Amino acid sequence: MNGTIGTPGTPETAGRTTGPNAGRTPHVIVVGSGPTGLLLAGDLAAAGIPVTLLEKRPREISNLSRAFALHARALEQLDSRGLADELEAVGRPLARLGLFGGLTLDLGDLPSRFRHVLVLPQYEVEKVLERRAAEAGVAFRNECEVTGLTQDAAGVTVHVKGGESLRAAYVVGADGMHSAVREAVGLPFPGRSAIRSVVLADVLLAERPEALLTAAAVGDAFAFLAPFGDGYYRVICWHRGRDVPDREPVGLDEVREITRLALGKDYGMHDARWMSRFHSDERQVPSYRVGRVFLAGDAAHVHTPAGGQGMNTGLQDAANLSWKLAAVLHGHADPGLLDTYQSERHPVGRTVLRSSGALIRLAMAKGPMLPVRSGLIRAFGLVGPVRRRILAQITGIGYRYPAPRGAHPLTGTRAPDLALAGTPARDGRLYEALRGGRFVLVTPAPAPDADPGPDPDDTGKRYGDRLAVAHWRSGRRTTVLVRPDGYVAWAGEDAQAPDVEKALATHVG
Repeated sequence: MNGTIGTPGTPETAGRTTGPNAGRTPHVIVVGSGPTGLLLAGDLAAAGIPVTLLEKRPREISNLSRAFALHARALEQLDSRGLADELEAVGRPLARLGLFGGLTLDLGDLPSRFRHVLVLPQYEVEKVLERRAAEAGVAFRNECEVTGLTQDAAGVTVHVKGGESLRAAYVVGADGMHSAVREAVGLPFPGRSAIRSVVLADVLLAERPEALLTAAAVGDAFAFLAPFGDGYYRVICWHRGRDVPDREPVGLDEVREITRLALGKDYGMHDARWMSRFHSDERQVPSYRVGRVFLAGDAAHVHTPAGGQGMNTGLQDAANLSWKLAAVLHGHADPGLLDTYQSERHPVGRTVLRSSGALIRLAMAKGPMLPVRSGLIRAFGLVGPVRRRILAQITGIGYRYPAPRGAHPLTGTRAPDLALAGTPARDGRLYEALRGGRFVLVTPAPAPDADPGPDPDDTGKRYGDRLAVAHWRSGRRTTVLVRPDGYVAWAGEDAQAPDVEKALATHVG
């Protein structure tokens, strides 16, 4: 499949620079300490890869985040790192997600352990990911602004403000929409502003909203309310008739007025602790990789906030790239594996951009577009496949990666949280077995009177901590090899031992 690990290669080595960094060059430099950069850096460090994380801001968690939701697929990725339950205890689950014009998504039938959207501000996600990264040994360099970079066949030299240079085998730019890494490699960021003069405010409310998340569009006005959990609410609102520069000051009266137009009341907003204005763009780089430099998250793609897919898509970028970099740097995979980051993640980013754009345009529909919106709502209510497709895209569980011709139908699909037997000491779940950044081989349980075949424990030992082996708890006869990011690398029905061994050699290395 696209994503197949090739034959074992030679570990990549970083170059050297002079000065205080001589002799201790990190293998990977990650730029940007948002959720995408933190997950990626933590994964690499947990896999034993030296990582330095550069961030131009001071080392503090900001409350200026625009993301307020974790969808099922992102929660599954966090579950495979042992972090989801902690966040579940902090956030608030929402079983129905409202979109526009009365269109709602019922998440109760999701084929996932997480049949809800978890509502919590982005900074709560960052707290957990930062702690994990620090515990894994990531070297944080805050107030360290990237000014440029150069690369050669051996590595990348990153130049930072003040004249210092750092050297690494690979660099990942996860430094947001205004990415210095993207600019340094000369990549264009084509697209346009989808919505201008969007207003943000953090306020207290005299009246608590009826729903956990409140959103509506009426006429020319749109408003969204989400709780921080500390008594304050984030307000995101926009009025079609007020197109002013981002630098134009925001007053609480403006926030109240737009909210009243969209929601019918302003809930007694008072004591704003922060207000700002921004514009929402739709942009994507043509390539997520230039040589030894990669882009992830908002540095690679930005889109409207409709559907709450931004942070979630960035986390998926990180989960896809981290295990591939680790495999290459440890010498378990050919460097060509890294090309599959582009072939797998760029199409997903393009789809998210289009779907979120369609949602915001339908939400703000007027005139000739109103019948289109009404027709979509009717189709959503009557046609099950339409409803399931929208649900799968927004929650992230419906994406699959390319597979080679003739591959098993499961190849490239997201693996659900399978019930397993034969994990060490007890029955378990797939996403528990994935912890540690390893592959998981799920095999049929041998019949009582049958030849048990190769010892699973022996198979696991031969691949060290790169592979966990378990049996289905059910009687299913499919053998499935699951990648560290939870996607199926290979599968076979009633597979014979030589086929399984070939798959392990090809994918695990």
